[in-house]
Amino acid sequence: MAETVTVRGTVATSPRHLAPEAGVPITSFRLVTNDRRRGRRSGASVPDGQSNWFTVTAFDELAISAAACIARGDPLVVAGRLCVRDWEGEQLGVTVEIEAEAIGHDLTWGRSEFTRSTAVLVLPAARVGG
Repeated sequence: MAETVTVRGTVATSPRHLAPEAGVPITSFRLVTNDRRRGRRSGASVPDGQSNWFTVTAFDELAISAAACIARGDPLVVAGRLCVRDWEGEQLGVTVEIEAEAIGHDLTWGRSEFTRSTAVLVLPAARVGG
């Protein structure tokens, strides 16, 4: 199953970043949907239902930016492809993963400052003589 979803939640584990010499950078972390809302009068976080757990995985430039910007406890909005996988071990289970296409801080809970990446554009060498 691969569906596109958008999920709001809290980073539950410190992001783990892998940058292999040959290959694609990967960052992953666990996200818990806290099903919380800000109380209208008090402004405090109020529980509102059951929590769900997701493993979020980002690749390439998104992985590099996520590793630099995300920390445990951060409120996030994650959009990406939902994958539900069965696994076997001592017990049978199911894991729910999101292959992230976009990640951002949930500005309902605070402020964030955007810094544009300075990517180097590499152009092919011009042909000489024609």
